Amino acid sequence: MNGNYRAAALTIIAAHLLAACTPGPASKHEDIRPVRTVVAGHTPGSVGATYSGEIRARYESQLGFRTAGKIVARMVEVGSHVKRGQPLFQLDPTQETLQVAAAGAEADAARSRVAQARVDVQRTEQLLAQNFASQAELDQQRLALNQAEAQLRSAQARQQLNANLRGFTTLVADRDGVVSAINAEAGQVVAAGQSIATVAADGEREVSISIPESRVDELRKAPTLMITVWAHPGKSWTGKLRELAPDADSVTRTYSARISIQDADPDLLRLGMTASVVAPDVDGSGVVRVPLTAIVDHEHSRQVWVVDPKTSRVIAREVKLGAAQNDNVIVVGGLAGGETVVSAGVHMLQAGQQVKVAEAVSVAKAGGAK
Repeated sequence: MNGNYRAAALTIIAAHLLAACTPGPASKHEDIRPVRTVVAGHTPGSVGATYSGEIRARYESQLGFRTAGKIVARMVEVGSHVKRGQPLFQLDPTQETLQVAAAGAEADAARSRVAQARVDVQRTEQLLAQNFASQAELDQQRLALNQAEAQLRSAQARQQLNANLRGFTTLVADRDGVVSAINAEAGQVVAAGQSIATVAADGEREVSISIPESRVDELRKAPTLMITVWAHPGKSWTGKLRELAPDADSVTRTYSARISIQDADPDLLRLGMTASVVAPDVDGSGVVRVPLTAIVDHEHSRQVWVVDPKTSRVIAREVKLGAAQNDNVIVVGGLAGGETVVSAGVHMLQAGQQVKVAEAVSVAKAGGAK
């Protein structure tokens, strides 16, 4: 009996000892994650998207001969101002001259055959009246006359064709303008249709630029375009989008665009000058920007993490995005401006998580696209 009491006492003592050695429940420790933040800046306009290009003529003609041959004379230089119809290049006309002479001789022979056929018809008609010829003979003579007249018309057409080819040995300007390029020299044999010279027409001027695919809609919606050139920094001109390529260049992956210059002064805006096209106030009178790194893809929406200044906890805010500008993106809905937004470490956060702000920079001070 005493043994049982002793065993029970030892069991109770061991239980107390184990209870004393067992640690209590651990206190819950919240993970405070350090993040970088920015203050979503509210700026007037989009600061202006700028595209570089060069001054080009509205109309540029790629001129070439309409017949093949050897160039024997060049009458212009690059930069020469030419008038409509002015000769630019001359081919060797020897071959075309011989063809004109041959076509002329063939036309003369056909003309003689027509005259002879007419005489034969008249003679047969007289013989038929005296019953010395049959109607079949007269019909045959008239058929021969019709064939001779058709051959004459064909010979005259060939004569005119060769005369035109003789005229095509002289390349003339199709409009008033400036020779901007020459692709052949005297002594060179060229093919029909080969580009020999480029003439930039006088009159309208425009700027040729290339647009990245992310900025195409932005350029289309721009209410105004301003054009400046390096040569005249104190002057500007108003521009208008005239042409936008339907597909991107296979190498640069950009879209070619032409901006027409209104009231262009040809004395100031010379061909080939470097120009800048500025599209100010693209997205309205005021826009909010955040860095691209602040955007989180969430299913079919875009979100940012907004830091509550009182609790230092993050709240998911769905936003609507506009055009991207360098490392920033325009927010057209969801932010009013002035909110503290997480810009680094966004993929490691959860809703309501407490964060430690490492740095806050104003996007408005950083500026937009340049």
